[in-house]
Formats: sequence, C-alpha cells, structure tokens
Amino acid sequence: MTLDRQDELDGLKDIGRIVANTMRAMAKAMEPGMTTRELDRIGAALLERDGAVSAPRSTYDFPGATCISVNEEIAHGIPGDRIIARGDLVNIDVSASKNGFFADTGATFRVGSVQPSLERLCRDGKRAMQIGIAQVRSDRPLAGIGQAIGRFARSRGYSLIRNLASHGIGRSLHEWPTEIATWPTRGDTRRIHKGLVLTIEPFLSRGGMLATNGGDGWTLFSHPPAPVVQYEHTVVATDRCATIVTLPG
Repeated sequence: MTLDRQDELDGLKDIGRIVANTMRAMAKAMEPGMTTRELDRIGAALLERDGAVSAPRSTYDFPGATCISVNEEIAHGIPGDRIIARGDLVNIDVSASKNGFFADTGATFRVGSVQPSLERLCRDGKRAMQIGIAQVRSDRPLAGIGQAIGRFARSRGYSLIRNLASHGIGRSLHEWPTEIATWPTRGDTRRIHKGLVLTIEPFLSRGGMLATNGGDGWTLFSHPPAPVVQYEHTVVATDRCATIVTLPG
C-alpha cells in the first residue's frame, strides 16, 4: 500500500495501536503453567473488544487468532496445549485488520530468567529491527534494509533466517512489495517510495539459516537447529524517516 491521504494514515495507526496493545497485554499476562491456547484467547478477546479481525485467521484460515512460537518454534506456531515454562523464549506475532486496514507486529519475550547468551540475542534482535527501520525513507534501495541488518548481524557473530522476509502491508496482510529481504542480497533494484507501507522483521539467530516446515503445516523451525528471535513493526516511509504505526497507546 502507498499512503497519500491523512485518513489512510489515521486508519493504519488505529489498527497498529490495537495490535501493539494486544501483543503487550498478552506478554504481560503470560506466565509459567499457561498454555499457548490460553494466551491466544486473551489476544482474541482483546482484538474483538477493539473491533479488529485476526489477519492470519481471516486471510489464511490459521487455527488461532495470533501466532505463538515457543523455543525451537521460530514462527507461525499454532496456539494449543503446549505449556509455557520458566526460561522459555516465546514469540508473539499479532496481525489484524480494522476498517480495511492491516497492521502486523511481533516480538520475542523471555519467561523469567534465561541464559545470558539468549538475553543478548533478544537485545540484539530488537536492535537489528531498529537498524532495518533506520534504512526506510523515500528513494532509498529496498535492499539497503537487508544490507544494514546483515552488517550488524555479521559484526556480532549472528546468522539470519534467509527465507522469512519482510513484506508490504496495508490493504491486505501480504502485498507488494513482496519478499523484502532482511539479509544481504544482490540484484534487487527496487526502491522505497514515499508513503510505502511495509514490515521490518529480521529473524536473528545463533546459527540458523533457513525456516523449515513442521508436521502441522504451519509451524516453522530453524535449520540447522539454533535459537532464533524476531522483532517486527509496521512502518510507513516518508522523505525523512520511517513512521512506526505499531506503537501502543
């Protein structure tokens, strides 16, 4: 989607605020002994309360209102009977629509104390997202996002999952420009234009290179097996910088 009116930006900010508030409330409610299904029900109730519709459910018939991925599950985890335990890494990904506008956000949360190396991975995963966002403004190369994130990852000794990309969003969950790499690539000559709406969502890992399908048709795992974190915002390109629309409020 390309924004050219204030009312469109207002609509995106509205649904962006809703998904951000939902994710934050789910993270606050999460505790050891809770199942991922119970956590998802909290998110579903909050989206319904605010007049929003789960995007993965409405778009792809996903069996949950939100995606909740624990430890070895790195994306698209189905809410179910899995019990959240102290020391887990839990990724909560919330995307939804309202009044024809879509927004998408996600983050990896620590349940209690985790190993120092995982603390660093989470901190650096969020930093990788911020570095990607800093590349977003009009007339900059789309490939610059992945180049900047790649330099950061390499300097810290991390790898990046190379088949889970950022994407355009706005009037649907996934739209042009599709497959925006958050890792270094060659040959992508596309450029960012003013008003472009997209996600920035690198998957930073301690050794993982690809996401592979599990047996349920949805949940993705790292190959080779390794810890992975993801942080995501929906942003709008302006002439000077990126406007983040998935902010709580």
